[in-house]
Amino acid sequence: MKALLIDDEQSNLDNLRILLTIYCPQLEVCGTALDTRLATSLLYSHKPDLVFLDIQMPGQNGFDWLRGLSSYRFEVIFVTAYDQYAIQALRFAAIDYLLKPVVIGELQAAVDRAHRQYLLKEQNQLLQNLMDFLKDGAKPAEQRIALATAKETRFVRTSEIIRCESSNNYTTFHLTDGLSLLVCKPIYMYDELLEPYGFVRCHQSHLVNKAFIKSWKKEYGDFLTLADGSEVPISRAKKEQLKKIF
Repeated sequence: MKALLIDDEQSNLDNLRILLTIYCPQLEVCGTALDTRLATSLLYSHKPDLVFLDIQMPGQNGFDWLRGLSSYRFEVIFVTAYDQYAIQALRFAAIDYLLKPVVIGELQAAVDRAHRQYLLKEQNQLLQNLMDFLKDGAKPAEQRIALATAKETRFVRTSEIIRCESSNNYTTFHLTDGLSLLVCKPIYMYDELLEPYGFVRCHQSHLVNKAFIKSWKKEYGDFLTLADGSEVPISRAKKEQLKKIF
């Protein structure tokens, strides 16, 4: 989970970051903000899953900042020195409400609750992905698959995948936006899954999207040249199969 910390005192931000680093390893602090203007900027650039939000801040308090957002998908843990805000915090459906100075046990419990909610959202997204797949008339190019990396689960359209490359029990997905995602699953698990969407296995270690193939080079062996400039080898075992496909 990515966490954004918002507090008007730098010492509070530093202290909370240290506590989260030591006691909440399921979190990665993606940014800190001393005011809501910077917080808004970081919100859209980092897209955090969880926000630790101070309530009483000069200029705009935490409640007013939340009211000003058109929408938000993150969970909120309010952190404040004033306990009279508790009822209002609950009305915002916060995951939790922590009083300063922060107690380690209460912090861990609040983060655990946020993490369970985060995992539930991911499961709901996976279920929605399945339901979209089962809809009548769904076009293959519009389908998405869930790619679980070390830090997150990305939902990627099959039309955005240029190629997949195997490395032992890992598979790297190369996408149209230039990103590469390393997934802890062997490539054969995606072979049959992606075949209906125009993917061909040209080599034991390579699976390519036919839509991005530019040429078949036969100089110094057989290679497929792809739209991103990469060259992928064609194995002898796959050569005749590829000829039939093309």
